[in-house]
Amino acid sequence: MSADRSADPDAKDTEAADAEATEVGAKEAGEAAVARDHDDRAPLPDTALSFGDAPLLSAADVAVSFGDLDVVSGVDLRVEPGSLVGLVGPNGAGKTTVLRAVTGAVEPDAGSVEIGGDPASSLSAKAVGRRVASVPQATNLAFDFRVRHVVEMGRTPHLGRFDAHGVEDDEAVDAAMAAADVERFADRSITAVSGGERQRVLLARALAQAAPLLLLDEPTASLDVNHAVETLELVREFVEDGDRGAIAAIHDLDAAARYCDEVVVLANGGVQAAGPPESVLSASTVGAAFDAEAFVGRDSATGTPAVTAFPHSDVESRRVHVIGSGRPAARVVARLAAAGHEPSVGVVPAGDAAAGATADAGATAVTAPPFEEPSPETLAAARGLAADADATLAVGTAEGDLANTDGHTNGDGHVTADGPVTADGPNAEVAAAADRVVPVAPDVSGPELLDAVATATADGE
Repeated sequence: MSADRSADPDAKDTEAADAEATEVGAKEAGEAAVARDHDDRAPLPDTALSFGDAPLLSAADVAVSFGDLDVVSGVDLRVEPGSLVGLVGPNGAGKTTVLRAVTGAVEPDAGSVEIGGDPASSLSAKAVGRRVASVPQATNLAFDFRVRHVVEMGRTPHLGRFDAHGVEDDEAVDAAMAAADVERFADRSITAVSGGERQRVLLARALAQAAPLLLLDEPTASLDVNHAVETLELVREFVEDGDRGAIAAIHDLDAAARYCDEVVVLANGGVQAAGPPESVLSASTVGAAFDAEAFVGRDSATGTPAVTAFPHSDVESRRVHVIGSGRPAARVVARLAAAGHEPSVGVVPAGDAAAGATADAGATAVTAPPFEEPSPETLAAARGLAADADATLAVGTAEGDLANTDGHTNGDGHVTADGPVTADGPNAEVAAAADRVVPVAPDVSGPELLDAVATATADGE
């Protein structure tokens, strides 16, 4: 937006520069919407505030407790213009408490909060309302208002005690309702719409508020998959204006990775990690924060981190080499890595799904160009991994493929081989180098897979 604004950032600004800035912002937001197949979306209400170089929100060393219960402490976070910050963490981690603390709904026991460069404690409730708009997790409303009336409440911070809604207010409400897709039930009672529709009404109310900072507490919790995506796309469009930003508590880690510029992991009473999703959403961080085994791969459709959680397996870490390719081998690698094993794979074609999963796990994949025979050096590398492994898994190998070997059947039916394995292609040499080979079905379950590794490695102890 234009830099020559009124000295009072909380006053309505109707100068010509605003019109130019609105046009530019609408163009940029429109381009972003086209990129996401939303070229028919109505423009969002414009905000009349800009805070120069100051962050929209800054919290430093914030602590909150309720009686003798310490909820969070040492919380630091910032929301810069043009960014969407995701606040993630397990249930009870304090995400809602942090959001309430930074808006003044809960008074912090320690630390400082600034909104637009000014201490939050120095701002009146109306001034905060012109700077911050909130979408709460709870959608219950005490009175039987019409949907449009609820959205109109978003204009309250911009009105004097006896002011009526003007043309600008009506335009902001119309734009917000169109953006949130709630126009068609504008005259319906708020008590007559579903929970998901009510969530979108509250989002429209926040958009009509035209504040530069948007706070959302589980904004997609009650929504179907279509409206959940639409909501997060809308928030992305909101922040891509450049002068606006948002912070959202989000349970869906994949959604946070896809839509957020920064992720703050809140657990165990404080911030465990903060930064871009690619660096923050690691298996170790997710596992520690959510008390679960996790594998963090790459979503093939979006290219963003994808988190898969597993129940605790309580296994002893082993070095496991995987022979196989494609998605079945990738699944095996992912489960092994999540359980704490040290997987490797090969030989597989470069670009194979198993090679990708191994790379995501930070492990070793021996690859060869597709449709080419692996070089002697490549085969030697794979043979070395198999020879050094505590067990080698042949994914997609039937028990009959272990015939004519020195193999034997363990008490639980798992087949292992102490000598060469008959296999197709170059990986026959890799299998022959292994001390223990376990055939694994392509659709093996997680518990069966981990049991097979435990059984095979127990024989060698």
